[in-house]
Amino acid sequence: MLEAASYIPYPHFVNAGDNTWQLVAATLVGLMSLPGLAVLYGGLVQRKWVVNTMLMAFAGFSLVLLVWVLWAYNMGFSSATFGLFGAKGTGFFNNLVGKPWPITSHFGEQDQATSLAQTLVPFHFPNATLAYFQVVFAAITPLLFLGSIIGRMKFRAWLLFVPLWITFVYAVNAKLLWGGGFFAIHGAVDYSGGYVIHLAAGVTGFVLAAIVGPRLKRDKDHGVPNNLMLVAVGAGILWLGWNGFNGGDPFYAGVDAASAVLNTNIATATGLLTWMFWDMFASKQKKPTFLGAINGMICGLVAITPSAGWVDGYGAILVGLIASSFVWIAWNFLSKVRPFSQVDDALGVVYTHGIAGLTGGLLVGFLADPGMIEYLGVGKTPSFVVDGVFYGGGWHQLWEQFLAAVWIIVFTGIMTVILAYITKFICRGLREKDEVLEIGDVAIHDEEVYPQETFAERVSAMSSGQAMSTGQQ
Repeated sequence: MLEAASYIPYPHFVNAGDNTWQLVAATLVGLMSLPGLAVLYGGLVQRKWVVNTMLMAFAGFSLVLLVWVLWAYNMGFSSATFGLFGAKGTGFFNNLVGKPWPITSHFGEQDQATSLAQTLVPFHFPNATLAYFQVVFAAITPLLFLGSIIGRMKFRAWLLFVPLWITFVYAVNAKLLWGGGFFAIHGAVDYSGGYVIHLAAGVTGFVLAAIVGPRLKRDKDHGVPNNLMLVAVGAGILWLGWNGFNGGDPFYAGVDAASAVLNTNIATATGLLTWMFWDMFASKQKKPTFLGAINGMICGLVAITPSAGWVDGYGAILVGLIASSFVWIAWNFLSKVRPFSQVDDALGVVYTHGIAGLTGGLLVGFLADPGMIEYLGVGKTPSFVVDGVFYGGGWHQLWEQFLAAVWIIVFTGIMTVILAYITKFICRGLREKDEVLEIGDVAIHDEEVYPQETFAERVSAMSSGQAMSTGQQ
């Protein structure tokens, strides 16, 4: 008599709860890009640029996904790295970047996820889960700096620049801060991307906008949003999608994930209200504005990202308050000073992402609460915590945060210049011709966001004419 076959759905290393949460969190982050940012940006731009903006978002997301699984994921998170200038160790060049190779084989997707950064607790899910979680982070970054160069960059140039940037900028920064690289080894922390994503996006957007050049003067002077309802929808998806952005970064469905989600929402609400009150009492018009409130919301989201699971609720309030205030001041005053006044950063990415990300990253050094435990220690092993200046941790953490920020700014800026000029050479320019910019979507894509129903009317008229002709016969 044959025994019934017995199948096991989970490999020994899989925890169903952790695996499920990571996939859900990743999907929430993906929704922040598509449709979140596509709809948000689509509502903010002039009507003639909606199709171009949305397609650049969808195309950029798709490009990053393919680049990620074919080589970039292992550059940032593989345990196999290049040891430059000698044997592998803790030096800067000893663990600079991982070896680029695909993860698309059966073992590349279904083996247990590993990373040099994750040495305290093994991952409880397969490589496919971690790769997907990380790719939605990588994919949203070009979509963020897309906001700086809206309304003038060649579509073909965008298709080339994005893969180059992910390969030579994002993957390196991710390795150094998240993948067990130099800054991670020396204690710098970036909970969920305040530096790797937002500060880098702010720097890239600003530099790229300076190289591409400004929008047409008429577009810049009269660049009013075409649909504030779409802005509200996109902003709402962005806010709630951020629960996956920060809630997924402990990599386990534990207490720190819950704290990160709550702190994210606390800081966001504080940031929104702070900007709104600045507008009401300190702006020229002395009126609250919806777009201003959305800027404050983004400041809160971005600034809490580097510290979501390492600050308590009081710290989250301070992060939202301080970051939104700093960016409001920069937006209204720094924007009038060179070089900021000379660069057409269309949606102000350098402010709401660059300055907010920098502020949030540095505030980790002040506000990180050692009572906020990410991983519990067992026996004599200490729990993994971060302690800031205000909690008796001294200045070491702030110094490490500062050094990491300097690297992100300088390296990202220099590499963006190099990659932009390579792209410019290959594509014979980065900027569309002025006659194309005058028309927008129809000239570039032969589409428009709200097309006239002339074709339907013509078909209807033809049908009526045929009916009349038949009746006369």
